[in-house]
Amino acid sequence: MKQYAQAFLVIFMITTVFGCKNKNDEAIKVSEKTEAIIAKKAINDSITNNPPKGMVWIPGGEFLQGAVPQDEAAMDHEKPQHPVKVDGFFMDITEVTNAEFAKFIDATGYVTMAEREIDWNEMKKQLPEGTPKPHDSVLQPGSLMFKKTKSSVPNLYDFSQWWRWSIGTNWKHPSGPDSNIEGKDNHPVVHVCYEDAEAYCVWAGRRLPTEAEWEFAARANQQNTTYFWGDDRSVLSKQANSWEGEFPVNNTLEDGFERTAPVKTYPANNFGLFDMAGNVWEMTTDWYNLNYYNEVAATNTTLVNPKGANKAYNPNNPYIKEKIIKGGSFLCSDSYCASYRVSSRMGTSLDSSAEHVGFRTVATPDMLAKK
Repeated sequence: MKQYAQAFLVIFMITTVFGCKNKNDEAIKVSEKTEAIIAKKAINDSITNNPPKGMVWIPGGEFLQGAVPQDEAAMDHEKPQHPVKVDGFFMDITEVTNAEFAKFIDATGYVTMAEREIDWNEMKKQLPEGTPKPHDSVLQPGSLMFKKTKSSVPNLYDFSQWWRWSIGTNWKHPSGPDSNIEGKDNHPVVHVCYEDAEAYCVWAGRRLPTEAEWEFAARANQQNTTYFWGDDRSVLSKQANSWEGEFPVNNTLEDGFERTAPVKTYPANNFGLFDMAGNVWEMTTDWYNLNYYNEVAATNTTLVNPKGANKAYNPNNPYIKEKIIKGGSFLCSDSYCASYRVSSRMGTSLDSSAEHVGFRTVATPDMLAKK
């Protein structure tokens, strides 16, 4: 009997020792995991409290993406509103300027799309089958330039009336081959396409924003307003660089500029971001798909950090894959798109550039922690 008692005691002691060891190991693992979480939070807190130069921290949150009910100028592709949640991120306070883009070019020797020789075999893939090849004198590097019309335009859907292909026009020569950017260091860089913007982002250690991130940042806690400053259209010329007057005939210059304006010319929104309305359209990473808003609204769920549609779809441009641009430009007027509204969106092809399109970048704490 005594032997059984001794054996039981030994077994009990062994079980107790190993049991305690297992519990201690688990405690250590939990402690290490907690310490890792705390350490990561400390790093993130340090990063968010010390934003990179020229950027501001945009706190995460939920909002309704899309046109507000009282927006009479809203287009069908801005509807319906749908709930979205985004995590926090940093965003450039201004659009990328000529001076900033020039640093990238100097450092890398990059050549923008508007400066490269045109490949007809690639171009014709985006055109209806059988489109004749233009003369070689026309197939020259360049970009799209705006031109005023001499009289009123009855059909505002015919963009060819105010756009022309300008050979020799690019980011260094924004108003034609004989122009330059001297004195325009603080103007947003234009005549850059999506590929150019992405190349800049790789060099800078940034990325382009998603449409949801851009709209959340533009609203800046103005959840239910048409514009980033509220619903008062009468103060537009004091808030944004847009077209005042009859488009595309006469610009009254009520806001002080006919083309681009230096960044920080107009008031910032509540997050400290400038030119989230007007000046130049800004690129996002989302595909332009006319069905997307209806599809996501039908799910009746809150989208978390959405990246947009899986593919592009625009029956008006069936041969071209387009990305979404936001914010409107100096060409937007009440009669033509009124895209200084926060919910406004438009598509632009990956390889197209024009004098009214630019970009700004974003970064996340994780991206900065890896640098």
